Amino acid sequence: MARHANNRKVSIQLRDHFPFPYTIENARDYLDLLAKRGEPGSLAIEHDGEAVGGIAAHRQEDVHRRSAEIGYWLGEERWGRGLMTEVVTAFSDRLLATTDLARLFAAPFSSNGASNRVLEKAGFVFEGRLRNSVTKDDVLLDQMMYAKVSGTVPQ
Repeated sequence: MARHANNRKVSIQLRDHFPFPYTIENARDYLDLLAKRGEPGSLAIEHDGEAVGGIAAHRQEDVHRRSAEIGYWLGEERWGRGLMTEVVTAFSDRLLATTDLARLFAAPFSSNGASNRVLEKAGFVFEGRLRNSVTKDDVLLDQMMYAKVSGTVPQ
């Protein structure tokens, strides 16, 4: 996992809590966290016998308790093969079918066109642009809000 995560092209599109450089210790800590978490939780993405990425759902609180934000990453060696679309589709469909969650959402940076396409192919609907909503490496960026709700037929 550390080999795939230790890539600036991966970390530049993720929140700052995803470390760079990404060490073996970071990978061990993440895998330990996965072993302890419950639903909806986080999963490592395995492909060809190795951990090459991750996907997580973070349930919201209070009046937003039936919503969860999803986030994901994939090692560069696996980009462009449709793997992440397959994972996001299966993960989101499973969560909506087996939990009380009514809404899943993701807000990739506007600079991450590949992630926007993954979400669209996975049945998420574009809801809007969150202007100047994040700062990554001292650059102010927009986020693109996508959501998938229970009972919605992908458009």
